[in-house]
Amino acid sequence: MKFIADFHIHSPYSRATSKNLSPKNLDYWAGIKGIKVVGTGDFTHPGWLQELKEKLIPAEEGLFKLKEKKKGQFSVRFILTCEISSIYKKKGKVRKIHNLIFAPDFETAEKIQKKLSKIGNITADGRPILGLDSKNLLEICLECSDKILFVPAHIWTPWFFVVFANSRFDSVEECFEDLSKYIFAVETGLSSDPPMNWMCSFLDKYTLISNSDAHSPEKIGREANLFDTELCYSAIIKAIKEKKGFLGTVEFFPQEGKYHYDGHRKCGIRWSPAETLKHRGICPVCGKKVTIGVMNRVIQLADRPDIKNMKKPQSFYSLIPLKEILSEILEVSPNSKQVTQMYNHLIHKAGSEFALLLDLPVEEIKKIGTEILAEAIRRMRKGEVYIKEGFDGEYGQIKVFAEDEVKASSNFLFSDFPTARKTKKTLRKSMDFALLQNQELPRRKDESEKTFHKDSFLEELNPEQKKAVEHFKGPIII
Repeated sequence: MKFIADFHIHSPYSRATSKNLSPKNLDYWAGIKGIKVVGTGDFTHPGWLQELKEKLIPAEEGLFKLKEKKKGQFSVRFILTCEISSIYKKKGKVRKIHNLIFAPDFETAEKIQKKLSKIGNITADGRPILGLDSKNLLEICLECSDKILFVPAHIWTPWFFVVFANSRFDSVEECFEDLSKYIFAVETGLSSDPPMNWMCSFLDKYTLISNSDAHSPEKIGREANLFDTELCYSAIIKAIKEKKGFLGTVEFFPQEGKYHYDGHRKCGIRWSPAETLKHRGICPVCGKKVTIGVMNRVIQLADRPDIKNMKKPQSFYSLIPLKEILSEILEVSPNSKQVTQMYNHLIHKAGSEFALLLDLPVEEIKKIGTEILAEAIRRMRKGEVYIKEGFDGEYGQIKVFAEDEVKASSNFLFSDFPTARKTKKTLRKSMDFALLQNQELPRRKDESEKTFHKDSFLEELNPEQKKAVEHFKGPIII
């Protein structure tokens, strides 16, 4: 059975999360997105675990479903997961690591909860912060059940993870020592994608999983995992461990992640690794060290000079959320009423967001939507995008149209929007060692770099359309 899963989310008991996070809302939005299995998140929090036990009932082995469902609702499954933040000192250095834990049943979750409650405060935050060595945390979890899956989380994020400079570990083995044999997967995080990780051969042994780390129901599925296996806990865990039945991941464009490039948000400094090296990592505005991003750290640890010809260990698909695409086309906020109405219409027609973004043929998208939407999704699937990299906690921007393309479309009904055959395209390049040679990833064009010029634009039009566009005075019937 093929299905999509998002394992890493949070509850309303975690800091900076939506109060709308409830089993019912998670079930609803997972269905809208096209996700079959969603993590519960935060099972170490007593209040959230109690709510899960009250509102979920057993489904397939190790999976759960809503106790009360209306007829016609999505048949979403829940899997017990949580994230633990470990901040501790080891060998004279401060370590800051986040880990994702999968549990096979409520009994195991309660055992882990009970043991951790003796170590630190697990009620203050759904993602508790413990002064506990990650190796010792893994040991505790294994004592509770040999069926648990323990995954180092968002592995390149600057502030919390194994292979980043701020954690001061250069490998999974250095962090977990003799227990590293129980680590079968790592989570790539929003600011990296599989090709970036393939540049580091020491990650080859691990399955690369991707999750949303959602702090609100609508953010579920911004990254996710693709499976073709039996729908149950043991089959999912086995697929991850053995890389059989695990098909790949759905990804953010990594440049959209908050820590892809280096820089200082307050000072307006956004640097590629080459620019950081040129300035010796010092912000010219405030004189302090800039926050080093994921691309920089990948380059520091990379040992594979060319990934273009290597056999891909797994598939991946870089997507832009549907509301962001609609927001760009309509030139309004993703949260606007106009975008919401169009989004709901498309979901009703396509069945789910992933069905539209991943599977539906472009010609079918034209029928249920518009020509401009179909062209946007075609470009996204091909990686023909305009990029503004995220840095120092600020999300990047991924666009499918240049500014004047979107403005040009306002002269037409959506169905008459001209294709961009003559548009000079800026393409997303492969993540490889070209970056080490100071070749930057493409950015979105500035206003001064017009993609459509008047003459070339008029060439796309038929005689009637030209007449309409060149008419300036008085009414006209089209």
